[in-house]
Amino acid sequence: MFESVETVKEALESKQYIATSEIATVTYLAERLGKPLLLEGPAGVGKTELAKVWAAATGRTLVRLQCYEGLDESKALYEWEYAKQMLYTQLLRDKLADVLADAASLGEAADRLGSEEDIFFSDRFLLERPLLRAIKSPEPVVLLIDEIDRADAEFEAFLLEVLSDFQVSIPEIGTISALHHPTVFLTSNNTRELSEALKRRCMYIYIGYPNVEEELAIIQTKVPDLSPRLAEQAVEAVQNLRRLDLKKNPSVSETLDWARALVTLNADNLDRETIENTLTVLLKYEADVARARRMLGGRGRGDEEDFSGGRRRGGYNPYG
Repeated sequence: MFESVETVKEALESKQYIATSEIATVTYLAERLGKPLLLEGPAGVGKTELAKVWAAATGRTLVRLQCYEGLDESKALYEWEYAKQMLYTQLLRDKLADVLADAASLGEAADRLGSEEDIFFSDRFLLERPLLRAIKSPEPVVLLIDEIDRADAEFEAFLLEVLSDFQVSIPEIGTISALHHPTVFLTSNNTRELSEALKRRCMYIYIGYPNVEEELAIIQTKVPDLSPRLAEQAVEAVQNLRRLDLKKNPSVSETLDWARALVTLNADNLDRETIENTLTVLLKYEADVARARRMLGGRGRGDEEDFSGGRRRGGYNPYG
């Protein structure tokens, strides 16, 4: 579909995803080699967004499996709709009576009923979960396995088997193989170490926080209504916040929220009042907010008066 790394980068940018050369290269290789792509890094840096954008860029349906503690095979793959089966049995009670009416013995009746099991264990009663939906899809899809590190190690081991062959065995039906191997993205926020077996089967990339130029490009693409000068000030402030010893650094998604908040407030400059009133858009722990405010309040009077960025090239730096 894409003939080069450059065309991949252009396709992602056309969907407003600013990809580095490394991201574009690894995504291109994962697609061409047919391997899952494992994306690790802090929350909110664009891992999930990459899978969504790739689905949009390739015109494929996105099938998402959100992982969590306690996720098991039945919730990820399939389960039988037993309530529907029981209702179906009630509706067919008269027909079953006709089928079993002339049975000479209980054993013969059981044999006749057993021969009808395929009716009750068929696609009409099979509730597809994301993994089976991706495998059974008649068209190529993008399968996003989001936050795999939140699932248990047992589920991760089960997932290895599915990703190796892209087929599943359902005892009542048989083996179902994928008509088209889905393009698989796995994301991890590094809350636990993933197995070497999983990493070995995947292309891998670590997505960290962007540098100033990259984050500025993201803001200008996603929030074009923010003035270039204010965008520079906002990015520099966020970059310096990440240098503090915070419990949770502001993510790229929170930088974008802040940029949109500044547009909504019709702000034209990052003065003290604007920063203090909107810090909680960036920081989600009171201790982090208090630390940032102490850093801001600790600056000299002359610095407080120069919130327009005049003293520093690139904009106001409240935490430098």
